[in-house]
Amino acid sequence: MALVGAGFVVLDCAEPEKLAAFYKEFLGAEETDATANRVEIKGAGGIRMAFRRDVNAIPPSWPRAENSLLAHLDFLVEDLDEAERKVIGLGGRPLESKDPSGPFEERGYADPAGHSFTLRCNRTTAPKQG
Repeated sequence: MALVGAGFVVLDCAEPEKLAAFYKEFLGAEETDATANRVEIKGAGGIRMAFRRDVNAIPPSWPRAENSLLAHLDFLVEDLDEAERKVIGLGGRPLESKDPSGPFEERGYADPAGHSFTLRCNRTTAPKQG
């Protein structure tokens, strides 16, 4: 029998209910538990997230050095443009939209509380040669 039953990615924020609603809608998740200081969700793909109240939470300032990124989330999506529209419609904001080299196409965003995350999709075409 496993010692650990489930793990969570936990984000500290001033308003856990609002941040949970953002990720719940974006991930098509369901709320699995809520208390006065924490909300937990589980996405269709099995991802588990929790949002913990911290009235002194300071949003990360990535890519600036002060109060910079400590961790971020990556989400695999089928259509970057469609996912971007949903993120922005839910209150997220773009951080970067460059097209890096490599096997993935990706774009950076911040959720409404300022936590950064990346949307990635596999490229369907081979990279340019020479």
